Amino acid sequence: MKYVLVTGGVVSGLGKGVTASSVGVVLKACGLRVTSIKIDPYLNTDAGTMSPFEHGEVFVLDDGGEVDLDLGNYERFLDVRLTKNNNITTGKIYQSVLEKERKGDYLGKTVQVVPHITDAIKNWIESVAVIPVDGKEGPADVCVIELGGTVGDIESMPFIEALRQLSFSVGPDNFCLIHVSLIPVLGVVGEQKTKPTQHSVRELRALGLTPHLLACRSAQPLLENTKEKLSQFCHVPNQNAHHSILKQLNLLSIAAPPNLQAWTKRAETYDNLKNSVRIAMVGKYVGLADSYLSVVKALLHACIACSLKPSIDWIAASDLEDESAKLTPKDHAAAWETLRNAECVLVPGGFGDRGVGGMILAAKYARENNIPYLGICLGMQISVIEFARSVLGLKRANSNEFDSETPNPVVIFMPEGDYFYIPVDQSGGSYGHKVIIPPFGAAFCPATCRQLVDLSSLFFVLFARYRNAEYVDERHRHRYEVNPEAIGVLEEAGLKFVGKDETGKRMEILELYSLSVVCHVTKLDLKFFCFLRYPQILELPSHPFYVGVQFHPEFKSRPGRPSALFLGLILAATKQLEAYLNTHQNGC
Repeated sequence: MKYVLVTGGVVSGLGKGVTASSVGVVLKACGLRVTSIKIDPYLNTDAGTMSPFEHGEVFVLDDGGEVDLDLGNYERFLDVRLTKNNNITTGKIYQSVLEKERKGDYLGKTVQVVPHITDAIKNWIESVAVIPVDGKEGPADVCVIELGGTVGDIESMPFIEALRQLSFSVGPDNFCLIHVSLIPVLGVVGEQKTKPTQHSVRELRALGLTPHLLACRSAQPLLENTKEKLSQFCHVPNQNAHHSILKQLNLLSIAAPPNLQAWTKRAETYDNLKNSVRIAMVGKYVGLADSYLSVVKALLHACIACSLKPSIDWIAASDLEDESAKLTPKDHAAAWETLRNAECVLVPGGFGDRGVGGMILAAKYARENNIPYLGICLGMQISVIEFARSVLGLKRANSNEFDSETPNPVVIFMPEGDYFYIPVDQSGGSYGHKVIIPPFGAAFCPATCRQLVDLSSLFFVLFARYRNAEYVDERHRHRYEVNPEAIGVLEEAGLKFVGKDETGKRMEILELYSLSVVCHVTKLDLKFFCFLRYPQILELPSHPFYVGVQFHPEFKSRPGRPSALFLGLILAATKQLEAYLNTHQNGC
């Protein structure tokens, strides 16, 4: 196994994750198989309980792992499926060592940072690096490791020592170090200063690691004399990054020239886009865009597929509430003006009751004004609460999460443990499982002339990922779900649950319907299903796009392969959905 280590210096937030992902893309473009590991030196065992304001979004993996958002970058860039063990934290390492100590695995020895913690880090890296993540058999060729934080941080020291030992044990031909650093530009003289990077490299060398390449961040493109100075004083080659990496890893003989045509085409397509679509993002954590990073990327993927640029208008949900009109009238007015100018509305996931009232108002506005709406996780629950209050007249309808005494709990805590069990007083709760999409017409009942599974399937099966699929694997992060006892009355009023879990108890996908519309179906010869001639009553969607999902589709969206749900939202927002349906009807 060959390793590429990405470290950071001077300041945090320079883009180590994007650098590591980009290096992986280039190596993959050279025909190599690549896997990734992210090291986070914090004491948390994972990112599941961390505030989005402090650390950005929590990314969820197929195995339910709640990890740093950089693993989302790795999955999107490299099109791989990582595991929770691809995210190493100080908490995980110390926990594993202490468990071994309690079991007596160290045979009475004094357990120390060196060698026991450093050995645990090395063993973890080496064992995870050989796990295939690209759907093929056998280990990858290269493992890209990102070390979070900044060189010199106290909490990073055990990892740096372990990585120093790893570089020595695998040999120089199997280890390449890329150091990401800042080149500040002084406003007065406009000179690019290399001294902070020189000091950072010197500190890294003092710890036993020598960079082979520098990735420099600056407000302006680096000047030639700046590059020459960095090359001279930091002892690194100048430019031709992929060639330098391959040379350092002794891979020049087996690597092909990088084929980046697909990425180049995507970049050129985006740069040439002229039109945009306005998307109202109504959430709790809009103060930090990274809190919804995967949602933003999924919108980008869908918009590019529709030849559009996303124009995201961030709306703090609390600013839509009536209380805001009294306390902050300007923010209240601005939030409502932004919402009314949007072409579609998206309510993403979240926890806690702050801003829930504003989300409910946004869902109501979208429903009553035929504005395309997508609710994700909490956003789906919000649409259920709003519908129960506004349409069913249950004014106190609510979720047990927000009101444990509500007389109409349309969203409840479900701890039966089919997929996970976590007490209500604990945090977390992520998992992945199948979402059943019944085949079109499968539940048609001639005796009642009612089609129990209606044309809703078109919104999901027609898109590439859902075509001909009896189910889809999706990622979840929640502890509250739609109350099964409320399903009947909700569906009778037109809120249909068109996707469920394998048990049929958990509601996974909802869609807004009108009341019965009489029509005559002759024969639908779509490739994935076929009806016999039947006069029947179909319940047709009354809204251009009003959809809620309990899972998080954004986590599996990829460049060039957008999520079906995000694509449907953007198509509906730009009034292209019907044309798309007609165009792709025969090609499904």
